Amino acid sequence: MSQVKHLLESKGSTIFAVPPDAPVLEAIKRMAEHRVGALLVMRDNELVGIVSERDYARKVILQGRSSSQTAVSEIMTGTPLTVSPETDVFDCMRLCTDSRVRHLPVLQGGAVVGVISTGDLVKAVIDAQAEQIEHLQRYITS
Repeated sequence: MSQVKHLLESKGSTIFAVPPDAPVLEAIKRMAEHRVGALLVMRDNELVGIVSERDYARKVILQGRSSSQTAVSEIMTGTPLTVSPETDVFDCMRLCTDSRVRHLPVLQGGAVVGVISTGDLVKAVIDAQAEQIEHLQRYITS
């Protein structure tokens, strides 16, 4: 199976981030604009957390807080789970499933080099299985 670096090569390594002192409303607008379910929370080039639509729903909406008056740092998940570019895709899937997370920042040498989602992981597995089926069909028919 492929590694995270192979996923980033095909999907790209664009990072969408927000500073910790930004209002939650700004984070939600950025998520909508970029059509993503989570943003990294960065202070300069340092990863300090991750904020997701789930955080917004559970920690702002359900608690009756104001999106424009609540800082991202108040609802983010600090010290998010991370992976390296060499991490195996199946290990990432296991980590997401066991930890109930949907997004994994990718770090190399302490620097953020990308983000992968459960959707990226599922696509990678489906693509690998389709390729394996194709190889098996060619083997059988040859």
